[in-house]
Amino acid sequence: MVSRRQFLMGTAGLAAVGALSQMDFLKALQQKYPNVLMLIVDDLNDWVGAMNGHPNAKTPNIDRLAQQGTLFTNAHASAPLCGPSRASIMTGLAPSTTGIYGHIHDDDIRKASDKTAHSVFLSEYFRKHGYYTAAVGKVFHEDVPEGSFDDFGGRVPLFGPYPEKNFKWDQPKTSTDWGPFPERDDQMPDYDSAHWMADKLAEKHDKPFFMACGFLRPHVPWHVPQKWFDMHPIEEIQVPAYLADDLRDVPEIARVITDHPMMPTTQWAIDKGEYRNIVQAYSASVSFVDSCVGIVLDALENSEYADNTAVVLWGDHGYHIGEKDKFAKMTLWERATRTPLIIKPPKSHGSQVSNKPVSLLDLYPTLVKMCGLPANPNNEGRDLTPLLHDPDGNWNHAVVTTYGANNHAVKTERYRYIRYEDGSEELYDHQNDANEWRNVAADPAYADIKLALVNHLPTENAVWSPKSQYRGNEYFAQKTLEAGAGEGN
Repeated sequence: MVSRRQFLMGTAGLAAVGALSQMDFLKALQQKYPNVLMLIVDDLNDWVGAMNGHPNAKTPNIDRLAQQGTLFTNAHASAPLCGPSRASIMTGLAPSTTGIYGHIHDDDIRKASDKTAHSVFLSEYFRKHGYYTAAVGKVFHEDVPEGSFDDFGGRVPLFGPYPEKNFKWDQPKTSTDWGPFPERDDQMPDYDSAHWMADKLAEKHDKPFFMACGFLRPHVPWHVPQKWFDMHPIEEIQVPAYLADDLRDVPEIARVITDHPMMPTTQWAIDKGEYRNIVQAYSASVSFVDSCVGIVLDALENSEYADNTAVVLWGDHGYHIGEKDKFAKMTLWERATRTPLIIKPPKSHGSQVSNKPVSLLDLYPTLVKMCGLPANPNNEGRDLTPLLHDPDGNWNHAVVTTYGANNHAVKTERYRYIRYEDGSEELYDHQNDANEWRNVAADPAYADIKLALVNHLPTENAVWSPKSQYRGNEYFAQKTLEAGAGEGN
């Protein structure tokens, strides 16, 4: 068996291996250290079949993966926005540590603060330990930081293709729109990304690999070919539970920082008869991206790497599809923070489900541990491998999601506690209120629960990074999100 020292030497040190031939060395290397395939889906909430998030969900390929590994039903993003969520995953650092609360250019991540200056991205950590690394599509927020992968297949700018004129919604600072377009799957960037990754999996690799494939849908615009809309007949569409005065009992700051006028409101969609059309379009977009996931999974299963590759699928955060009067992310409520997470270890032979609260921040240390690499001491997430062995095991942890400096949500198995920068609060008991319609923060019966949840709030709240495209708090979303959300909404 190859030693740790020999592994770190990589292929350049083969002459020092001794009796092992190069072929024997590489074979032993690949057997000892598993490959990693990471599948990333943009703006995916729990509308997948395996999570029973919505009755119209049709996601046979994601469901197939869930049947082969561990499905985490209570997984949450570090931030309810693409840029800071992905920066957190790839650095292994929380937004409250780095000050990356808004979008940031990928090459500026290490310039964001003292805490990120010496960070090693997840892909770089694997390459540092002898892995070949490759990526395509949306992995970080834009492209990828220079040198963070050995090979990068690129990503298309923005989130097209776009029709000459929007079908339903034509407001500045957002890509939001819905309707069938274009005609064929091969006109979609995600289709190209899936096939690029499939080609990579068909290649001969002489050392373990870490690969990441980032898909754009179901990020807006909800444009996919007609056949995916046909999979979800409009007469069968069910809209989510909706309460018109849902925000009656939330603090003022909650209403202000989650007011995104560039996107439609649910009441507008109801009045215009578009609610079911939007649900259909989002569902169609999810089914389309599921087919792209299937292309990559098929390629892996037909490759020589099928039995020695860990597969991980995650969404970068959730998305409101009408709940709380919005079609958006960028909130601290359940719909915007919760997202699918599936981890399939190498040689996994069955499905299991964990309802324990976990964070996407936990991915970095978990993948490192699964692959037998030394821990990165700078990681702030938790190793999830104990839950891979025992999904119902002892897990006395909570998950924190951050949206702007000193605005946090704490999620446990039963409760969601939100504390805003001005000290105002929300508390939801999911056992009795799964829709988060009743804020019980002021109810004396929950006083002890609230005190316990407060202990999970971050003790460090970094100032906004000067490299962030959105800066400052002062109800930041009212001004900076309206002025600068653009294609990154």
